[in-house]
Amino acid sequence: MTADGELDELDRELRQAKQPVSGALAGPYGHPFHPILVTVPIGAWVSSLVFDIASHIVDRPGFLARGSAWLLAIGVLGALAAACVGFLDLFAIPSGTRAFRTALIHMSLNLAVTAAYAAGFAWRQSAGYADGGAVPPGRLALSAVALAALGLSGYLGGKLAYRYGVRVAAESDQAAGYRTRRPA
Repeated sequence: MTADGELDELDRELRQAKQPVSGALAGPYGHPFHPILVTVPIGAWVSSLVFDIASHIVDRPGFLARGSAWLLAIGVLGALAAACVGFLDLFAIPSGTRAFRTALIHMSLNLAVTAAYAAGFAWRQSAGYADGGAVPPGRLALSAVALAALGLSGYLGGKLAYRYGVRVAAESDQAAGYRTRRPA
């Protein structure tokens, strides 16, 4: 294959990674739903960890322990919604590329994190809240480790968008936002 043919193939694959598999389900070109949906689990899980830590500071920690558990559940539901849309975005990335491998690691980490939080929620439900005490150290540690893994996965998600341009509008389309209007 000639250099021009390789460039044409690369250009085709890059355009493919920017287009949604289904605009109705994954978001229109240049405006994917996945980054919007991930804010729910991230916010819920960060807040849950804050509640976990705060439960060790206040006099009556039961309400924080209960709130933290329900934030875990909200995060799991939000993560499942984000995963469905993210999976559609994965289909747009050509297999065998660095972007595809990065996306697989990103997805795998997110699924492991979601499973850890689901297990954490089940663990908290099995223990009950009868004592109204602070979140036990093991459950707090599980949340902290899962949140650290989520941070690593978020880094990879940023790499997909900002370095590889997955589902980001082409630079030629972006340039329209920087053109100045000339006076008539």
